Amino acid sequence: MLLEGKNILVGVTGSIAIYKSLELIRLFIKAGAQVRVVMSESAQRFINPLTFEAISGHEVLHSQTESWANDNNHIDLAKWANLYVIAPVTANTINKLSNGIADNLITQIALAFQGNILLAPAANTNMYQNNTTKASLKMLKILNFEEIVPQKKLLACGDEGVGALADPTEIFHKSAQMLLKEPFWTNRRVVVTGGGTVEKIDDVRYISNFSSGKMAAALGKALYYKGADVCLLATQKIVDIPEDVYVIEVEDSKELKEYLVDAIRVAKKGVLTKATLMDDSVPELIQKKPYLFMAAAVSDFVPKYPQQGKVKKESLGDTWMLELVKNEDILASVNKEGIFAVGFKAESDANSALNHATAMLQKKELDAVCLNNVSDNPFGSDENEITLITKSEQFSLPKANKLALSLSLLEKLSQLGDR
Repeated sequence: MLLEGKNILVGVTGSIAIYKSLELIRLFIKAGAQVRVVMSESAQRFINPLTFEAISGHEVLHSQTESWANDNNHIDLAKWANLYVIAPVTANTINKLSNGIADNLITQIALAFQGNILLAPAANTNMYQNNTTKASLKMLKILNFEEIVPQKKLLACGDEGVGALADPTEIFHKSAQMLLKEPFWTNRRVVVTGGGTVEKIDDVRYISNFSSGKMAAALGKALYYKGADVCLLATQKIVDIPEDVYVIEVEDSKELKEYLVDAIRVAKKGVLTKATLMDDSVPELIQKKPYLFMAAAVSDFVPKYPQQGKVKKESLGDTWMLELVKNEDILASVNKEGIFAVGFKAESDANSALNHATAMLQKKELDAVCLNNVSDNPFGSDENEITLITKSEQFSLPKANKLALSLSLLEKLSQLGDR
């Protein structure tokens, strides 16, 4: 229930991509949001309002249903909504919005609405890339509208290029970010590592562990929702992650460290944004202390002599004495100066877990450790619980799905960071 308690108004304009709006509304409702819909006259030529009423559970606002006897009007709905998403939005509506034209319910709500407005364009490539449309989008960004850029693909008109409506999942991710982002995390660079490293024995065999990378993926998504600039280093294929999260796939511990050192170096530079969109030459560097979440399970030992090709079992005999050597402790060795470093400690013995986690905090010079008991929450599970340990305090974060748990962890860390 990520968006429980949030009110989202979805505006739909006349585009063949309108059917994707139904999937977007379903995602909003599944996440706990209340959704209302407003349709332009041209939108009703593609889909009957009854379809949107069936999926949203509310009467659709259009020219024939607007009423001042209840809240189904452009003023009351503008007050009701926490977020206004126009998906799809046509080039015609984009150009109207940038000039303050309010000749239909879609644009009238935009003028009356005091919150964030997200635009998801869908148009022919030439119409989307027309200089007038490009200028309008630039003006709308100055006016605090946000755009989720359309996809490049074969369009319904037969042309190929940029203009297809963004995937509903991506529109959902961006909407969630606009509703959930917080000043503490916004424009803060964060590096997250996850999954078990894969250490090569030969070209077909390896040693690893059962770490699934699910906690790191959830952290990456939660940080994106909170407004952070996220770099995720993962040993597993990450699915259902916002496109704006920078994902680097790694395999062994050596590769992980190489990318981690580089990611930390970049994170320390801060986030470069445009101070004003009217003058692209004026940059603004936002420097907040970067964070590192080291959730990767790095192999404690690695093969001493990794082999090229495949070692034939016939050459090994009945037994194979695989020689391993102790691996480098990446978290202990990496330079953590100037960053807030959070380690993850998986333990199976509840009696000694706290002592081991506290020792890790000191030995690896961390700011915090997230301790979890893998006996109760095995690798690969969708839920987890954490004891957050700092140098002076401990906090219990109760069992929840890993996204909800990640959001709770970030909330607690932001409270600590404000001290």
